[in-house]
Amino acid sequence: MSFIKDPCGIVCILVTYFAILYADYVVTQWIIVYSMQNSIWGPVNVVLFNTVIFFLTIAHLKAVFCDPGLVPIARLDFSDLHAARNKPMSDEEWTVCTRCETYRPPRAHHCRICKRCVKKMDHHCPWINNCVGERNQKYFLQFLVYVCILSIYSVSLVIISWIYPCIGDTCSTDLSETQSRMLHSVLLLLESSLFGLFVVAIMIDQLHAIFYDETPIEALQFRSGYRMANHKFILLANVFGHMHPAYWLFPCSDAKTYDTPLISHDV
Repeated sequence: MSFIKDPCGIVCILVTYFAILYADYVVTQWIIVYSMQNSIWGPVNVVLFNTVIFFLTIAHLKAVFCDPGLVPIARLDFSDLHAARNKPMSDEEWTVCTRCETYRPPRAHHCRICKRCVKKMDHHCPWINNCVGERNQKYFLQFLVYVCILSIYSVSLVIISWIYPCIGDTCSTDLSETQSRMLHSVLLLLESSLFGLFVVAIMIDQLHAIFYDETPIEALQFRSGYRMANHKFILLANVFGHMHPAYWLFPCSDAKTYDTPLISHDV
C-alpha cells in the first residue's frame, strides 16, 4: 500500500467523496423518499444506487492505495551511474533513472510527484492521488466506469422525478420543500453531467492507450503516430486479468494482472 502526501491530490479525493455523498443524499432524500416513498421502485433504486456507490468506492480506494508498479530502488554508485549514462540502450533494455539513480525496466517512467519510477506509467492522476500504472490501471478504469454509471443513473432519476413527480401519490404540497427539491435536483443534474462528460473523456483516452499499446508518455517520447494494435481483447485482458470478462468490473478481484507480459507494438 502507498499514499502520496500531495495537497492537490488530497483535496481532489475530498472533492470526489463530497460529490458522491451529495449525489447519494439528493437521490435518497429528495428524489426517492420525496416521490417514490410508497412505491416498490423506491427501495429498489436505493439498493441499486448504493450498490454502484459501493463498487465505485472500492475501486477508487484500491486505485488510491494500490502500488501502481513502483520500481524497487537499488542505488548505483557514481561510477556505475556514469557508465550507464554513456552507454547507448535500446527500447527493450533496462535504463537508468537519473533522479532515482537506479535501474528501471522498459516502459517505466519517473513521476516527479511520487518521486519514484513506475512501471508502464500512464500519468499521475490527482483524483486518485496516485500514478496510473501497471498494477492499478484496472482499478482506475473500474472507477471511471462506475462514475459514468452513477452519473447516468442520477440524471435518469432526476428526469424521471420531473416527469413523474408523485409516484404513489405521496408528494408533499409544501412550497419550500418543492423548491428545495428542485434546487437540489438541478445541482445534481449539473454535477452528474459535468463529472460524467469529464470521466467519459478520460475513459476514452485510457482505452485509446490500451488498444494502441502506447501510453501518452511513450507517445510524446517516441514522437510517432499511433497505430492500432491487433488482438484488442488480449490487450484488455492484460489490464483486467485473464478471467472471464464478466468479472472485469469487480474491484475485489485479486488477479495478478501485472504478471502477464505485455504485447509489443508490432502485434
